[in-house]
Amino acid sequence: MKKIITANVNGIRSAAKKGIWDYLAQENPDIICFQELKAQEKDLSEEDKNPLNMHRIWHCAEKRGYSGVAIYSKSEPNEVQVGIGNELFDREGRYIRADYDNFSIVSLYLPSGTSSEERQDFKYVFLDYFQDILREFIENDKSMLVCGDWNIAHQNIDLKNWKANQKHSGFLPEEREWLSQILQMGWVDVWRTLYPDIPGYTWWSNRGQAYAKDVGWRIDYQIATPDIAAAAREASIYKEVKFSDHAPLSINYLLD
Repeated sequence: MKKIITANVNGIRSAAKKGIWDYLAQENPDIICFQELKAQEKDLSEEDKNPLNMHRIWHCAEKRGYSGVAIYSKSEPNEVQVGIGNELFDREGRYIRADYDNFSIVSLYLPSGTSSEERQDFKYVFLDYFQDILREFIENDKSMLVCGDWNIAHQNIDLKNWKANQKHSGFLPEEREWLSQILQMGWVDVWRTLYPDIPGYTWWSNRGQAYAKDVGWRIDYQIATPDIAAAAREASIYKEVKFSDHAPLSINYLLD
């Protein structure tokens, strides 16, 4: 059994102060995928970056205090790809892939379009580029798991106030249709397959007591190729301690 946790930490130093490493030590995952590190490697000690002493890969944004993704694992990867292969996106630190003996895993931080029309256009450009990569993985029959903050709620069940958000970034028809196309390719939304009727929110606005009232969005996913998805046994979202505006998503897989 392998336990895989993905978490948008909204600042690794902030989440550390709130106890995320203690939580992870207790959970004892085989692989951790972080998004939104908001830190530069050179600014942190190895103890700060890696208190669990796992194999560690970081991809930081050029801009300080912004974006950044990481993968931590008990087993050393056979191969690593840092960056998605496009300078426009890679300067923002949004993608790492690690290859292990029987499967590959990606930590993904898909752009948000909430701040401006320009950033929404940037998001669409990323979606187009990333769609081709996902198609290639499927066509090459790779065993893959893409973990992270996809910044899209797919269906009405995936956010509390879906009627009021149909014109808002993250629930736009074009974004939802793109995610539908990804699933039609053969990719599998593991949480929704395990729990068809449980919303599974992973992000809450900081406004209006959204967290306390559980007025959330499900935008953090583990999306897998069919063979990996079929190995999923149980999943959970951890809300007992609030490390970030996102909650960690943990899934157990019957994998070697």
